[in-house]
Amino acid sequence: MLDHIGFPVSNFLFSKKFYEAALEPLGVSLLAELSPEQTGGGSHAGFGENGKAYFWIGDGEGTLHGRFHIAFAARKRADVDAFHKAALAMGGRDNGKPGLRPHYHEHYYGAFVLDPDGHNIEAVCHNPE
Repeated sequence: MLDHIGFPVSNFLFSKKFYEAALEPLGVSLLAELSPEQTGGGSHAGFGENGKAYFWIGDGEGTLHGRFHIAFAARKRADVDAFHKAALAMGGRDNGKPGLRPHYHEHYYGAFVLDPDGHNIEAVCHNPE
């Protein structure tokens, strides 16, 4: 199951306003904004519903620089670890070892790899175990 997707945009502020207006009729709103200090790269905005951001845009810096990002939902943290190990064994490149990312939320446990085309692929578990 998919957890969230994200991609870079050429004009972050304009795109953020664009998606706020375009998605509002669908019941989707801006739920999160992350600073470059939080992401280790650029600014990001997350849109979604019911407190869950599942559609992200970024200013093209850091983790979204020129790449598509997709995150797959994992049932438990051990599945995130197994995803990372299997992806690296198949030639993926590490883009963030498995671990907690509390700047997203308390139980956010994720791992990131770059696929053969350089896209940022993630597995994430939101459970506390």
